[in-house]
Amino acid sequence: MEHSSGLLVVDDDHDILLALQDALEMEGYHVAVAHDGREALEQLKGGLRPELILLDLMMPDVSGWAFRAQQSSDVELASIPVVVVSGQGVSSRDVARLGAAGYLRKPVDLDDLLHTVERFASPEDPPEPASMASW
Repeated sequence: MEHSSGLLVVDDDHDILLALQDALEMEGYHVAVAHDGREALEQLKGGLRPELILLDLMMPDVSGWAFRAQQSSDVELASIPVVVVSGQGVSSRDVARLGAAGYLRKPVDLDDLLHTVERFASPEDPPEPASMASW
């Protein structure tokens, strides 16, 4: 059974994973997380269908490269856009070879992250404007 989720963040660095999850949830996005490519594939094969995947490349077990190869070859998963989030220098040729929709370099700038995510997904629970939050 498929269930929709706004975003899937895949990163083996627990601190980065939590920081991205917290920042995106504060903006109203529903965020699922996976600690490596294998866990992400299991969630997707279990029916998770995010609007966007934020993917680290350098992970143990199943790397972002291997995840992307498997995702791209699965007709049910191939259409889910992926934005690479990596501390390693990634060339535009690498991004194109991965078929990625974009690239964010770590450490991730919050404005760049939100601008990129907004291209693919909408918040499920938009935050209240600051002026209304204090009422």
